[in-house]
Amino acid sequence: MTQTGDTLLAIGTRKGLWLAQSSDRAGWKLSGPHFLMNEVASVALDTRHSPPRILAGLLSPHWGPTVVISGDLGETWTEPEAAAITFPPETGEALGRIWQLQPDSADRPGVIWAGCEPISVWKSTDGGTSFELNEALWNHPHRPDWGEGYGGAAAHTVLPSPADESVHVAISSGGVYRSDDGGQSWAARNHGISAYFLPDPNPEFGQCVHKVARDAADPARLYAQNHHGVYRSDDAGDTWISIADGLPADFGFVMLAHPHTGGTLWTIPLVADGERIPPGGELAVYRSTDAGESWTRQDTGLPSAEYNAVLRDAAAVDTAEPAGVYFGTRAGDVYASADEGGTFSLVASNLPDVLCVRAAAVGTPEP
Repeated sequence: MTQTGDTLLAIGTRKGLWLAQSSDRAGWKLSGPHFLMNEVASVALDTRHSPPRILAGLLSPHWGPTVVISGDLGETWTEPEAAAITFPPETGEALGRIWQLQPDSADRPGVIWAGCEPISVWKSTDGGTSFELNEALWNHPHRPDWGEGYGGAAAHTVLPSPADESVHVAISSGGVYRSDDGGQSWAARNHGISAYFLPDPNPEFGQCVHKVARDAADPARLYAQNHHGVYRSDDAGDTWISIADGLPADFGFVMLAHPHTGGTLWTIPLVADGERIPPGGELAVYRSTDAGESWTRQDTGLPSAEYNAVLRDAAAVDTAEPAGVYFGTRAGDVYASADEGGTFSLVASNLPDVLCVRAAAVGTPEP
């Protein structure tokens, strides 16, 4: 593929993958579909390579789930000869879906994490060609009691810390777990997060956390969008406090943190678990610049009437300055902002149900 811009936007949908490129994050050139009729529930842009490597977690209705990789911005794709993610025979399990692909930090080259269904976490040390099951989480004594979220039983968020060996995982519905030793052991970290739907609304685990993001300036500060509830932790998840005041609703799926500026985050509220639409049928992003103490509505360029939800991984930020904010709806409309959510423009419309969105710089356009 001839490079046509300096920003790459990957859009995974229920029926394939689309790629968009732009030189100004305003006008976009769209290509696709790649892998038509395959569900693409997870995408990663590994910016430790130049150009970024694209990894996609596919679910074929015939062949099942797999990971595919492109090193040339989608011109060609490779798939491992043996399945990249396969449960050991003794587990008696089969992979259902790859919910998350997450490159580790620059000082851990080749390391890619995956969160999957059934609830499991996997680690690759060869750039995503092969993955190994994290036995410590798989054998955790809490696992038999983890529930299944509305969308399935999933480890949908994996956050390796850039500062140390800690890793956070969010599970639907098991809550947040943290490892302090690179995945060798795990402990629940949900104190303060409500599970109002359980007999004990404040259990050690069992919360349905929808998404977790890490603060840019303080690796120990985390933000969580829960199944009703928006929270912040200032101690790596040991305790959580509500930051929902100022939002029109505390339900939703999206949680994004600014790539450079501490205390800046975005969420996209929905009315409730039983009414999964934007409040008032008006699509809006909410931004905080003070770690959730206050919120500002951002809707310039967005449609005034919208009754479709935005899913947990159907939103992303890039690392540009100012940061770009992107998201796609279940109606297949994708929006981009080049000014941190101040104004949005339409990238694509009428795509299939958008499941995941990722964005990254790809270099200087060719003359």
